[in-house]
Amino acid sequence: MPAKTLTPLRTTWRTPAVVLVCGCLIAMLTFGPRSAFGFFLTPMSSSHGWGRDVFALAFAIQNLLWGIGQPFAGAVADKFGTVRVLCTGIVLYAAGLALMTMSTTPVTLDLTAGVLIGFGLSGCSFNIVLSAFGKIMKPEWRGLALGLGTAAGSFGQFLFAPFGVALIDSQGWQAALIVFACLLLLAVPLALVLTTPPASSSAESGKQQSMSHALWEAFGHRSYVLLVLGFFTCGFQLAFVTAHLPSYLIDRGLDAHVGGWTIAIIGLFNIVGSLTSGYLGNFVPKRYILSTIYFVRALSIVIFISLPASIPTTLAFGVVTGLTWLSTVPPTSGLVAVMFGTRWLAMLYGFAFFSHQVGGFLGVLLGGLVFEATGSYNPVWWLSVFFGVASALINLPIVEKPVGRFAAAPA
Repeated sequence: MPAKTLTPLRTTWRTPAVVLVCGCLIAMLTFGPRSAFGFFLTPMSSSHGWGRDVFALAFAIQNLLWGIGQPFAGAVADKFGTVRVLCTGIVLYAAGLALMTMSTTPVTLDLTAGVLIGFGLSGCSFNIVLSAFGKIMKPEWRGLALGLGTAAGSFGQFLFAPFGVALIDSQGWQAALIVFACLLLLAVPLALVLTTPPASSSAESGKQQSMSHALWEAFGHRSYVLLVLGFFTCGFQLAFVTAHLPSYLIDRGLDAHVGGWTIAIIGLFNIVGSLTSGYLGNFVPKRYILSTIYFVRALSIVIFISLPASIPTTLAFGVVTGLTWLSTVPPTSGLVAVMFGTRWLAMLYGFAFFSHQVGGFLGVLLGGLVFEATGSYNPVWWLSVFFGVASALINLPIVEKPVGRFAAAPA
């Protein structure tokens, strides 16, 4: 008879602590290279004679396909377990990085950096790791585990941003991509540890729930719809900053290394922000945490683009942005678990993440198109401010309680 949960694993070598460490390492290795993509925009564009819109389109496709693939990858992980989904995603991701070195036309760049890496990320990103944590960890530890998993991705950003800049400067952008691909493959054996039970072996809320019923229930729930809509802003802002901030700083007269350290600082301080957000989610209403994050982001952008460009203001922006970077993830995934339980957590969070990635697609694409048309990123910065304020308001009416079937289920 298959095991119903992973809690009994504490009697073997694969304890919850081991699973947590391996999951965090996977999140670090998979999020790190992707967070450094903005540093390849300028050298790749210069090498091939492209405008910034070419690289922006490929990166936008990556974000969109990551979002499209996430619900399906989550559904497969929920139904059959996470291992095969993680391993498939890692291989696709590594292949996309390696083949980017041979992408000499916009179309091939769209296929490698866009399609391969986009679908690869949907199978191996920290979202799948977080859904596994949601199934494995007890409720009282779930918020902290979600924060740790998110923070691990941020630590990957902190490591890979300056590392990527140094590799590009010393070895060239092609060698940097190959190194990233090789490091990513180290996550394959780690994925074998992160095993979750298939949906057929769980018995949450006393009865089986089909995938179609889970989707019908979620999208008929007003609070879930509001959560999904608000998450759009997070993707728009994060993807725009990741892809275009390094070039924006160069345009304003700062050295490329300033962009590298700013992205690294964002990753470093996001560790603090994610852990704090996950911890506070046990005591503070999660909708208030989300509203505060979105409003602070909007305010920090206004201050940043209004002040003269300088290293201190840029690094300060990196600190504030880092504290609010992925700190939306623990309360967002936590709200999904609170409302609907953990059985279909990967799939339902995947649909929320799809909204996030639609925002990311538009943020990256508009950044490239607007810059080529106007020579400035300012219109997109102000659009980010508008979306931030809108999401701060959208999250406030969310009701944080389980859906009715939990109350109706027998004790």
